[in-house]
Amino acid sequence: MTDIQKTTAAFPPLRRGLVAILRGLQPDEAVAMAQVILEAGIEAIEVPLNSPDPFTSIRRIAAAMPPQVLVGAGTVLTAENVDRLAEAGGKLLVSPNIDQAVMERAAAHGMVTMPGVMTPTEAFLAIRLGASALKFFPANVLGPAGIAAMKAVLPTTTPVGAVGGVSEGDFAAYSKAGVSLFGLGSSLFKPGMTVAEVAKRARAAAEGWDRTFGEG
Repeated sequence: MTDIQKTTAAFPPLRRGLVAILRGLQPDEAVAMAQVILEAGIEAIEVPLNSPDPFTSIRRIAAAMPPQVLVGAGTVLTAENVDRLAEAGGKLLVSPNIDQAVMERAAAHGMVTMPGVMTPTEAFLAIRLGASALKFFPANVLGPAGIAAMKAVLPTTTPVGAVGGVSEGDFAAYSKAGVSLFGLGSSLFKPGMTVAEVAKRARAAAEGWDRTFGEG
């Protein structure tokens, strides 16, 4: 077992395996959006770093949420940004790729990591670098069949997530492929949406999860 694997946090037992991806979130709306998402029953929130002033949003959300809520960043591409995420109180690191420097820094901070992979080579590299879970991205390109084929050779202890073009209508098909985590982006939040609109979509996602996997 490597030092990375010893210090990387395990993916926590969320009520529902859903991560809300708030790309384009504005800091002034961050807490209100996070609150309705949590009220809907989604306990993991990701602010991609290509959003406006993302670390301010992450800091505000992390400070406002109960301790069981997993708050963090997506599109994390550099070790420097891992440090900034830790300073903002983020616990979750999501990336579109697998990068050793990013993973090592995340491990040093004891973060939950979900790097993006698309091939068996990338998936096994991510596991070797101590990934808490795998993010198959873009999932709508791989599809449930593609993920199922790769999952057949992966360790059964590694959680697998589908991100990219996924909504609650896709949960059943992906669940048959062994997917237990979903990152919800534009199906849940788009810049310019009202809090009420996001709350409605978050509730629909939680209800879709419950129909597929059982009530959280």
